[in-house]
Amino acid sequence: MVVGDASLDIDTLVIGAGPGGYVAAIRAAQLGQKVLIVDKSELGGVCLNRGCIPSKALISAAHQFEAAQHGEAFGITAENVKVDFSKTQEFKSGVVKKMTSGVAGLLKGNKVEVFQGECMFINQNEARVFNDHESPRYRFKNCIIATGSRPIELKAFPFGGRILSSTEALNLPEIPKSMVVIGGGYIGAELSQMYAKFGTKITIIEGLDTVLPGFDKDMTSLVAKNMKKSGMEIFTNAKAESAEQTDKDVTVKFSVGGEAKEVTAEYLLVTVGRRPNTDGELGLDLIEMELDDRGLIKIDHQGRTNIPHIFAIGDIVAGPALAHKASYEAKVVAEVIAGESSVIDYKCVPAVVFTDPECSSVGYTETEAKEKGYKVSAGKFPYAGNGRATSLNNTEGFVKIVADEETGLVLGSQIVGLEASNMIAEMGLAIEMGATLEDLALTIHAHPTLGEIVMEAAELVMGHPIHVIAPRKK
Repeated sequence: MVVGDASLDIDTLVIGAGPGGYVAAIRAAQLGQKVLIVDKSELGGVCLNRGCIPSKALISAAHQFEAAQHGEAFGITAENVKVDFSKTQEFKSGVVKKMTSGVAGLLKGNKVEVFQGECMFINQNEARVFNDHESPRYRFKNCIIATGSRPIELKAFPFGGRILSSTEALNLPEIPKSMVVIGGGYIGAELSQMYAKFGTKITIIEGLDTVLPGFDKDMTSLVAKNMKKSGMEIFTNAKAESAEQTDKDVTVKFSVGGEAKEVTAEYLLVTVGRRPNTDGELGLDLIEMELDDRGLIKIDHQGRTNIPHIFAIGDIVAGPALAHKASYEAKVVAEVIAGESSVIDYKCVPAVVFTDPECSSVGYTETEAKEKGYKVSAGKFPYAGNGRATSLNNTEGFVKIVADEETGLVLGSQIVGLEASNMIAEMGLAIEMGATLEDLALTIHAHPTLGEIVMEAAELVMGHPIHVIAPRKK
């Protein structure tokens, strides 16, 4: 505890301990900085505690439950397959605890000082951190703001009772019989399919013309087909208007093409995006931090704000709200602070959705590449032409590669299907290193693996595929 009001000196103050903040703190410490990291909640932030990790644990459990019920194609049948959801939640909590404990160990091992509490700027060079027991004041040479985001709360659908944000939806004590989901983006789609696999009757209300807006429609159509196959009801181009809840259920009124509709379910989940945590008690206005009209902090190509020694990363700056984007930015700004000439380059930030089937994308889509002025060569190789996918009885999906027709340079890729989340890494590396279609085609991929589909897709775009019939290129 600090006596009086003297300031303690540190090199770098990191505000927020999510996948942006804790990575920044570790890298800054590795580069010789004396680092303090402050977070009012748990180490690991939303991603490890209330987002990426717990949702994937529950999604994995849902896949296991579904697989146990549907093994007929392999000659396997099981009767009376049940879910003890309390144990499922215990598994999820165990995964979260293991991951957050790991972060604590990494911070300690890198000699990063950790303070659990609030942080408030006093001026552009000092901040006070405080909790119920102490309130030291720190003078910093550099600061990295990584305060993340929170679910957007709609005025007509305030969180509470049977109206849930994603946080509450991940912590339900029992599998609900029914649920309405407002918003068919990646969070809504993932959680909807997860609960549907557990047996919940799902109704999705989406304002745009498709679920997973922003992804290639050839990809989203496969996801929508599986959603409907599992009994989910999807309303697109729909407008949610109001909700009325009792102690047992909630009734949602909405309209589609001017036609009034309503649906009643045990819960209403609202997943319409996330809001940056740049308001509140941090004191950004006090230090005259520049924000845009969405509340995002303005930064340059090195993550630097309008205050040269203060940096911002993650969900509070422009770009997709993705954990791996935040971690990438974290390493860049830590290196910039250490005097290195690092810059942020978003060319290879992958987007992944853990739906069924999984969807992933990196680099340009075919449309984006054409808009950038490229003469494009593109093609899709189906999972159905792959031996490993066939042996897994999971042949739904494709790998698409987008390339420059003149040079063969790989510009982008979209993958939908089994393990798309892992397979996109090879395509990200290809774009990052400036690989061509020929580089991918000449890389020997082990057989039988799903990874072969990348090689086959490259050969397809070049005009000489082996395992599908396609017109030859001149």
